[in-house]
Amino acid sequence: MSGHVFIIAEAGVNHNGSLEMAHQLVESAHAAGADAVKFQTFRADALVSGAAPKAEYQMRTTDASESQLAMLRRLELDADAHVALMTHCVQLGIEFLSSPFDPDSVDLLERIGVRQFKLGSGELTNTPLLRHVGAKARPVILSTGMATLGEVETGLAALRDGGTDDVTLLHCVTEYPAPAEQINLRAMHTLHIAFRVPVGYSDHTDGTAVSIAAVALGAAMIEKHFTLDRALPGPDHRASLEPHAFARMVTDIRATGQAMGDGIKRPAECERANMPVARKSVVAARTLPAGRIIEAADLAIKRPGHGIAPGDLERVIGRRAAIDLARDDVLTWDLLQ
Repeated sequence: MSGHVFIIAEAGVNHNGSLEMAHQLVESAHAAGADAVKFQTFRADALVSGAAPKAEYQMRTTDASESQLAMLRRLELDADAHVALMTHCVQLGIEFLSSPFDPDSVDLLERIGVRQFKLGSGELTNTPLLRHVGAKARPVILSTGMATLGEVETGLAALRDGGTDDVTLLHCVTEYPAPAEQINLRAMHTLHIAFRVPVGYSDHTDGTAVSIAAVALGAAMIEKHFTLDRALPGPDHRASLEPHAFARMVTDIRATGQAMGDGIKRPAECERANMPVARKSVVAARTLPAGRIIEAADLAIKRPGHGIAPGDLERVIGRRAAIDLARDDVLTWDLLQ
């Protein structure tokens, strides 16, 4: 593909529950060149039960004795915070996105005027929530981590049953960080062929190489975790990019997207001037008087390339020189009889 790749800075819960830090993430994402900055919208008590365990990566990056419920309560953003962040994004010219995890959170995002919804991989099998989001009749970005093709089909059907058919699917591997050898980027193509919708990639790998590769394979959208400082305490910081690294990724993605082109093999405009310099022509190998019948030994192939092409050398043999020719004269048809 070619054209503009939509880049989402996944701030998620990397604000650590601080609205001030959330605003800093908005500003840094904008400065890095992202098209959107995305948070998470949830009520902890509606998202997890008291017995829900943390993921292994969360155990490594947070207090192991703290429950998932207690952790998420610390990371909630209330409705006023959402309005403030949305306003900030509008002022800067970066799109505000947030992933809802329950119907009330979907309704909150609708009220504050989000243009589109982004649903995380964990909600792919949550068909009641998908139908609720679909009923809002707004574009949806759906991550597909942990899913089979059949589960993606069911999730898409739920969104369409709800009322929306404008869906972008993001291939994803739900591990933090995700090992590159398990990413299976070619699954993006499988999703596109199977469902004929735009596809992209939500990247949880270390570094930026896999995101760049995804763009080269046709990703229309890239989502990447974003933090102010990877050393901060919290579940997602270590699997995120800091602002300087995110900005480099944006630059590389833009260059990759522009480089994709339309697939037609033809000379690029920038190289046309180099064609006569780099290509070769049939030239006189020695002095040839006018009227001489030209033989193979009279000819050589040398630069520049503005004369008779080397592929026509056999057509030159047996013709007469129309004028006196010096060694290395570039032959053109008007110089021959």
